[in-house]
Amino acid sequence: MPAYLHSHQLASRFQALDQFLAEHQALWKPRPFTTLRLGWESQYPELATHLRQSPLADAEANIAPQGLPAPFPQLAAQAEQLSAIGELPDTGLPPAGHRLDANVPGRKWQQIEAFGRRLGFAQHSGHWLDWCAGKGHLGRRLLQPGQQLTCLEYNPELVAAGQALSDHHHLPATHVQQDVMAAGSSQYLGQDKSVVALHACGELHVHLLRQASQQGCRQLAVAPCCYNRIAGEHYQPLSTAAQRSPLQLTLTDLGLPLNEAVTAGARVRQQRDCSMARRLGFDLLQREQRQCDEYLPTPSLPVAWLSKPYEQYCRELAQLRHLELHGNPDWAALEAAGWQRLAEVRNLERLGNLFRRPLELWLVLDRALYLVEQGYQVRLGTFCDYPLTPRNLLLLAERDR
Repeated sequence: MPAYLHSHQLASRFQALDQFLAEHQALWKPRPFTTLRLGWESQYPELATHLRQSPLADAEANIAPQGLPAPFPQLAAQAEQLSAIGELPDTGLPPAGHRLDANVPGRKWQQIEAFGRRLGFAQHSGHWLDWCAGKGHLGRRLLQPGQQLTCLEYNPELVAAGQALSDHHHLPATHVQQDVMAAGSSQYLGQDKSVVALHACGELHVHLLRQASQQGCRQLAVAPCCYNRIAGEHYQPLSTAAQRSPLQLTLTDLGLPLNEAVTAGARVRQQRDCSMARRLGFDLLQREQRQCDEYLPTPSLPVAWLSKPYEQYCRELAQLRHLELHGNPDWAALEAAGWQRLAEVRNLERLGNLFRRPLELWLVLDRALYLVEQGYQVRLGTFCDYPLTPRNLLLLAERDR
């Protein structure tokens, strides 16, 4: 079983991942969805042909990489080895108060329970701060006798609902309406605080790491999410090691770790496939009509669009993009070509997908190394199994008093 990582192990793992990702950029940066022919296909023609001829079902099935042409099996083994990371120790959690889990979706409650069991800090916490708290379900679950809770949340309806729940359970909790990105949020981050953030998106958790270390917060537990939700077009590394990296990450690159549908049901997956196949057919149409071999971004569309006849779908989408359609397209052939392309795209994506977890770990290690530079003892590991949430990496950081 792989072990979780301690402060002194973070840099070497980061360097190994950095080298792996930088060396193979040409394999994971291009997107089959937007590019008809990928640069690496001429380098590995046998692999490209195999993937292009595989049915859609192969992309969905978890087929062992050993059966695929080189360099797929070798890269898969390397990616697995570099992204292996163990679970943080289960430090236990007193049983939840009566009906504390009422109104919390089952999966969310399981994530909260798993997260709460991993907070093995050396020093007892006196005051929890739930960052981007929503209704404060996480903070309430952590709260034990003698402790206090502050929940910061931007949405006033969630703040009110959270305060009502805390009052109902007679808990010493204060729910504050606060934009955590605004200057005022730092006043809540004192040295006495133990800050928790379960799946705070991109900029929201990065800002927390910066502010909390400046304000001298003693303890931090952060499970990052949505690395692509940032202000600029490019990733701004936090740690010295990542600042020295040859990798320049775009918003598209940052979206790679999020490209999976582990938790999606069959109906949602069917809708997603249909939507993508229709878009891919439209993409062939627009390239032909514009006499221009480049992808034309299209807006996200309501699910109802999937039930329109394909001709109507394409004509209305073309109108949205101010694209005039000429001639007599063969709509049935276009629709079939879209499904064919979906199978190709999904299978070609299998190569890039090998780099999803390595890239995610690289991003979380950048955050971990930054915290080490700020004087924290850091542990990094998982807090639950992958099917419960793919975003299962947890940073625990603690400073001596």
